[in-house]
Amino acid sequence: MSENTPPVHASLAHLAVDHIGIAVHDLEQASRAYTLIGLKQQGDDELVATQHVRVRAFQSGDSLIELLQPTSPESPIHKHLEKRGAGLHHLALHVNNLNQEITRLKNHNAQFINDTPQPGRAGTRVVFLHPRWTMGVLVELVEHP
Repeated sequence: MSENTPPVHASLAHLAVDHIGIAVHDLEQASRAYTLIGLKQQGDDELVATQHVRVRAFQSGDSLIELLQPTSPESPIHKHLEKRGAGLHHLALHVNNLNQEITRLKNHNAQFINDTPQPGRAGTRVVFLHPRWTMGVLVELVEHP
């Protein structure tokens, strides 16, 4: 990068992994492994109605591991499980200002699944970047209240 070229993101250092989403068929069965590993459940399960998913979070350092169980066939998690089976679904990054990040990324031709923020777990607002744009990884951007 030349001296005159502004960085794509001047404050990349603030980005942190918010959580890792794991698609599961059954929260109880999947939770056993994470509990045995030594992770502690963070709060109660939460229903995210807009995504048709029940979420159980486990604390892992400063990040969370979210187990995602579909609640209906309309759930993106249900479709993921049918196509790919249980396992890693997405990587979520914490951002301070979601609207600003959406605008900034659009200015760099980012591709989104949907660029309108949706409600997420624990009162968050979220958007997903399209895996086509992120080399096959579904990336979620998360803004906390």
